[in-house]
Amino acid sequence: MAESTSKSTKSTSVTIPESFDYEKIGLMVGLEIHQQLDSAEKLHCHCPNHTMKEEDITFEFMRYLRPKANNLGMLDAAVVEQTKSGRKYIYKGYENVCLGDIDEESPATMNPEALDIGLTIAKYFRMVTVDNIQVMRKIIVDGSGVTGYQRTSYIAGHGLVETPEGNCRIASLCVEEDSAPSLGTTEDYLMFSLDRLGIPLAEIATEPDIRTPQQARAVAARIGMTLRSTGRVKRGLGTIRQDVNISITGGRRIELKGVQALDMMEELIKREIVRQQTLIAIRDELNARGASVPGEIVDVTSLFENTSSKVLQKGLKSENGKIVAILLKGFDGFVGREVMPGRRLGTEFSDKGKALGVTGLFHTDELPAYGITPEEVEKLRSFMKAAPEDAVIMMAGREDMIRRAMEAVVERAQQTLVGIPAEVRHALPDGNSSYMRPMPGAARMHPETDVEPIPLDREYYKNIRLPELLTEKAVRMGKDYALNDEFAEKIAFSSHADLFEKLAAKYKGNESVTPTLMARVFTGILPEMKRDGEDIDVLKDDHFEKTFDAVASGKASKDAVRDILSSFCRTPDRSTEEIIGDLGIGNVDVSEIESFVDDLVAQKTDFIRSKGMAATGPLMGPVMAQFRGKADGKLINKIVTEKIRAVLESWRALFQGLFLNAGVLCFSWKAPDSRLFLSSGTGILFFCRREPVFCFSVVGDRYSVFYRRETVFCFLCPDISVFLNVSGKCRQNTKETREHIVRNRIYIIERWTYRSWRPEDLLIF
Repeated sequence: MAESTSKSTKSTSVTIPESFDYEKIGLMVGLEIHQQLDSAEKLHCHCPNHTMKEEDITFEFMRYLRPKANNLGMLDAAVVEQTKSGRKYIYKGYENVCLGDIDEESPATMNPEALDIGLTIAKYFRMVTVDNIQVMRKIIVDGSGVTGYQRTSYIAGHGLVETPEGNCRIASLCVEEDSAPSLGTTEDYLMFSLDRLGIPLAEIATEPDIRTPQQARAVAARIGMTLRSTGRVKRGLGTIRQDVNISITGGRRIELKGVQALDMMEELIKREIVRQQTLIAIRDELNARGASVPGEIVDVTSLFENTSSKVLQKGLKSENGKIVAILLKGFDGFVGREVMPGRRLGTEFSDKGKALGVTGLFHTDELPAYGITPEEVEKLRSFMKAAPEDAVIMMAGREDMIRRAMEAVVERAQQTLVGIPAEVRHALPDGNSSYMRPMPGAARMHPETDVEPIPLDREYYKNIRLPELLTEKAVRMGKDYALNDEFAEKIAFSSHADLFEKLAAKYKGNESVTPTLMARVFTGILPEMKRDGEDIDVLKDDHFEKTFDAVASGKASKDAVRDILSSFCRTPDRSTEEIIGDLGIGNVDVSEIESFVDDLVAQKTDFIRSKGMAATGPLMGPVMAQFRGKADGKLINKIVTEKIRAVLESWRALFQGLFLNAGVLCFSWKAPDSRLFLSSGTGILFFCRREPVFCFSVVGDRYSVFYRRETVFCFLCPDISVFLNVSGKCRQNTKETREHIVRNRIYIIERWTYRSWRPEDLLIF
């Protein structure tokens, strides 16, 4: 309904400050990191550990889930709320789903490979392991598990994460089952995919030691880097998820679930701080007003029997469709007030209804709107006996659903007068968050009776060998393979690091397949291919090895690597020889390249003489276009450079003759240490080390003036007297000077800055 998208007419905007006094507001943050483990099988069955595509669904079934008490007979509040909607759950199955996933047979004991990965992670953080692992049932009835619970096992605690922003203690490390992801939701049912259900997860929970958003990001990054250092965790979108627990003085602990990107973590924390501060301010203002929430849910259907509002009409057309309303005394102007940018107090109320299957609500802070007329609003306020300072909220839809949802809204409105409810919220892409469920408690945990406890051998844990941390690997690879810092870090952190090292050893000493080339392929070309929509996931290690073999043997050039890999993406079973033949990228004879460059240079002689060696770049373009993939770019550059230098050498000889037979003057002002040089490729040059120089460039009727320090320049003119006449006038850019320069056609052959000179290019006169 309206509150989910509209902007209130009585809203008060909030902004996010650049910084906070985090110590003053008492910020406390803790993290929960969930990382999929790359074992061969799922955690409590022998199904393969991989996800499937939706088009591969082979069967489906439906279940209802109900609240379950733990072994002490206690019910968890979050569990109770999650079953109030009464919706059914539909599960989609695949070939990697077994009877255990659908709760038709007992679970297997914990996957030993997943446990070994978990213990490796624990050792990185110097954690203390338990003596016996007890598998527990964590009751979750939101539909993400067929059984109504998730199996989780505490294996270690008392660890430490060290970062430059500050250290953070680790409270626990658990190995648990991943949940089923949602495939969609309607008013009647929720759909889930079973392919991910049961994949092993490592859950790392920190203590609330984090005091700034920057430290939160640093701790999360350090944990993520450590997890990837094992080389035994899954990579890619959705394989690692972060939950952020946040509280401030006077507020409550809020858990933000599903933080996918580290880049958003700081913004999410700042926005939650603002939300809690705003809700505290609203509470104080409402109490000062004497606001209250009577809680009576009133049927107001008769007021809107002839409404033209399409939203209300749709609700009334539902099975047993009704419109109900509640009165919020003293809330006028507050329901439309923003608590986060773009989200209002009314949105907080609406989220509670949505959790029970209702699409939204209307409130009088935003009405009239959405086809609801001013007259209808007045009738509603009158019927509800609303004073000017009161607000009214209403919902339309199936009566049983909207009454359950309105009860939740009443509860949330009453909480507004007390403070901030502790709850689990969903992290949104824009940095805001939305309500999910109440904060769970200890009542949702109890022992799993179908799996025996697992004893842990302390000697086994002691002897686990830790792989090299990725940060350390980056430093080593930079030294071992002469990579710059950027390449070394990217390749060390990439999923191809081991393959890179294997191939670097194979092609050691090969001039074509160098470590830099391979790093560029793995960290640059592959991401480019993915952005262009190519399916790089089909590429296996042997595809890369075959491609580099072709380059190393001279069958293909380095510039052909992407084309070959792209062909493997489309036809992974073809041979390298077939691909090279079809692409027409076999190596060409050097003489063919030289012939092409000779013709190009002959056409561009004037351009080369005006640009000097700077002509190399522009001339490389057409040559590369002709021979890309057929010849190495380095070889092409060498041929083009040599051909251009030959043209300039012949021009230099001509220029020397002009110097001997014509008048040449190089001048500057107050330059006692001026010297003349003869360049190997650009003619006569003059260098003024200290003084500024006026430098006029004239071609035909055009001219330009350059005023620079340390400028190298040269004049060519048929008569020295021209320069003598000009020299007295060059101090100022006057009209007379410009006309004199243009009339006598003085040409500046070259101008450089001192820093661009190479000593080997110059011969002192």
